[in-house]
Amino acid sequence: MWPYPKIVAHRGGGTLAPENTVAGLRCGLAHGYRAVEFDVMLSKDGVGVVVHDPALGRTVKGFGNVFDYSADELGAMDAGGWFGAEFSGEPVPSLRQFIEYCRAQQIWMNIEIKPAPGFEVETGRLVAAVARDYFASEIAAGDLARVPLLSSFSFDALLAARHSAPDLPRGFLLDRIGGDWREQAGALAACALHTNHRHLTAALADAVKQAGLGLFCYTVNDIRRARELLDWGVDAFCTDRIDLIAADFS
Repeated sequence: MWPYPKIVAHRGGGTLAPENTVAGLRCGLAHGYRAVEFDVMLSKDGVGVVVHDPALGRTVKGFGNVFDYSADELGAMDAGGWFGAEFSGEPVPSLRQFIEYCRAQQIWMNIEIKPAPGFEVETGRLVAAVARDYFASEIAAGDLARVPLLSSFSFDALLAARHSAPDLPRGFLLDRIGGDWREQAGALAACALHTNHRHLTAALADAVKQAGLGLFCYTVNDIRRARELLDWGVDAFCTDRIDLIAADFS
């Protein structure tokens, strides 16, 4: 059984706010969303920061890579001006800042471990340890519905997360579900597969569900497709169109 929210805001506010920012979280809340998917990688000083691209320039003004700067230096950069003048000066948040905001607002989290190349193990270990420490009481009480779900395309990062915090749930991210997905999910002790809905079929969805795994899709922005996926047995999906697909969509 899938204990988590069914509809999740992609990177905070979807198409309505700068991604991976607290402003995005506020936007999601304003649209009734209390579930978010976001990305985490490491700064130069080994701090988890919430950002998608390893290279600066697209959403964060600057040059070079995220891992060239400390968390404080990244926090002083502009992660919102690219989206609109009203978001100018929105900082790059740390993982801890994001978790604290989400806990205060009762927002459930799907934390995607997004390591820069070469930082897979360190990133997986750090993200899992931080999440474990914040949710130690919920983990001890077995209240996993309130605990973040970790996910990653990186097998090594997710394996490191398993070793660091074995009690945290994990979802293995795959663009396409290949022939060895059962073995990979088993090695990670994953509770779910996360996959690109564009490559999913009804038969594959059924196979994943028959294997006892949760099934999560990204990034679903069309209402008809959303209904089709739910009819196939998909447990949950994230969306950019939080203005089109309501948080209680069914």
